[in-house]
Amino acid sequence: MPPNLLFVTSDHQRADSIGMLQAGREVTPRANAFAREAVRFERAYSTCPLCVPARTALATGLYPTRNGVVTNDWSGASAGPHTPIHQVLAEAGYAVAHVGMQHIRVKPPLDARVRFEPYLDQKDYERHLKDRGLRAWPPDDLAGFSKELSERQGEARVAASYSHVRTAPSPNANEDFKDVWFAGRACESLCRLAEGSRPFALFVNFWAPHPPLWVPRDRFGLFPPERIDIPADVGVVPGGEPGNRRRGVAAQLGAGVSMAQWRAVWSAHLALTHLADEQFGRLLDTLNDSGRSGETAVVYQSDHGDHLGQRAMYQKMECYEPSIRTPLLMRLPGVAACRITDPVSHLHVAPTLLDALGLEPPGALDAPSLLPDCRAGALRDPQPVFALYAGNSMRGDQRRMIVHGGWKYVYDPDAEPELFDLAADPLEQRNRAGEPALAGRQGDLHARLAAWHSERGDTVVY
Repeated sequence: MPPNLLFVTSDHQRADSIGMLQAGREVTPRANAFAREAVRFERAYSTCPLCVPARTALATGLYPTRNGVVTNDWSGASAGPHTPIHQVLAEAGYAVAHVGMQHIRVKPPLDARVRFEPYLDQKDYERHLKDRGLRAWPPDDLAGFSKELSERQGEARVAASYSHVRTAPSPNANEDFKDVWFAGRACESLCRLAEGSRPFALFVNFWAPHPPLWVPRDRFGLFPPERIDIPADVGVVPGGEPGNRRRGVAAQLGAGVSMAQWRAVWSAHLALTHLADEQFGRLLDTLNDSGRSGETAVVYQSDHGDHLGQRAMYQKMECYEPSIRTPLLMRLPGVAACRITDPVSHLHVAPTLLDALGLEPPGALDAPSLLPDCRAGALRDPQPVFALYAGNSMRGDQRRMIVHGGWKYVYDPDAEPELFDLAADPLEQRNRAGEPALAGRQGDLHARLAAWHSERGDTVVY
């Protein structure tokens, strides 16, 4: 029988959370232990610092401009008839289940393409709260958890509301917290799937550490704000920043936040990351107890990261390292644990998993399988990785990114470009675009970036 699959995704989790120590405590103890058994991709990049485009690219193996989903298109109006990995597995005879948030947009929709066993999402969680006589927290008006700002939508600027930096303990019991409830249902599903006669694939999508930053009561203050080590650039606007960056959503959300507030944000975010890690551990324990662990591929990753005040920005929606990099851990049957330090993309995930499961991809994808590289313990031929941001609810601010050869280049059709030497300047404090000595490098990166995006249907002019 072919290997099974346990595919777990968090939301807003930063790449540097894996292995991080804060206030004398591991932030992700279960993921840290898992990483010692897995292939750890230390420089994994999202295709987009936004939920729906990132997750749709993950599921289809197609870049956002190619699959059509470049913004948080909740209605799926821009989605195309692309085959997600869930469908490939179902058609190969797998019992496929989904528990958690569902931010993948294809036509027909995901839950119409696959007979899930079971399919549980936000609506099921809301029914649970209603049955228990509970309400979601915070209340619908977010009671100070949101900030009004001006967002570019098309060629206009309009009023928009985003989750902001307020933190608070949740009044509901721990077992009624969203991801704890999702994990419980996922463990129940995993037990049933493991008892079946078919190979299985369980997809679990956690919400944590996504804002608003309300935290289960028993974890609020788990990482005391005064004991947290925060990066040197929290609350600091770097020199050489393009002229329009302070008008972006992330910069507006980061404006006027005090250092005490940033410490509170870090405290809540780390507690929620720790919560997601604990739920991942519950799934691993259930898998081990089932006796199916050795024949199951396990993936842990996030859709994107979060600035958490670095560059005086909050949330995601820019192509800087805290926002665009993610954890990516894969434990694959027959593949030894190793660390891969060259950049890889979310686009590599679907082809690599299909290869590990012995299945063919559903057409030409935008990145190759890395299974041979995982077996070798290193990338044999490192290639550039690409990402974009094109606006949140609709097209707005435009960013296009390439990382290659230790450098990052970000193109914005409405502002100055950015060029960073990531090895020498990991906090991206010195924009070296326009330096005469680097004209050749900048030109090469621009040409590669333009060619990649133009070949995949991008409408931005280069």
